Amino acid sequence: MEKEKFQVEYVFQNISFSVLWNSLSTSVGLAGWFADKVKVDGRLYTFTWGDHSQQAELILLHNGSFIRFHWLDDESEKIYFEFKINVDELTSAVGLVVTDFAEPDEKHDSIMLWKKQIEDLKRSAGI
Repeated sequence: MEKEKFQVEYVFQNISFSVLWNSLSTSVGLAGWFADKVKVDGRLYTFTWGDHSQQAELILLHNGSFIRFHWLDDESEKIYFEFKINVDELTSAVGLVVTDFAEPDEKHDSIMLWKKQIEDLKRSAGI
């Protein structure tokens, strides 16, 4: 079964842009909410949850705008996960768009997992 692309957007009213960007783009920031431990070696990121590790390659980065990773164990080079930050000029609300891929029968579970992860992100950022 082929994976389908999906996007979910989260809006943060009380977060500093730089705090959010650091939480998405640095090993310390990612280890605060996304994984238990994150090791970076150039463009190779090793994410560890308990005794399980998974590696991803940083494939695209626009500093302060978005960051895109590809899981090395994913068979398709077209599959990635991405964090994109948008700032509303009128309200100053910060939006985070998460793009990911999942098999159709796993899409709902993937969205729920991202929702939990973003709740962890908010806690780690102090909001």
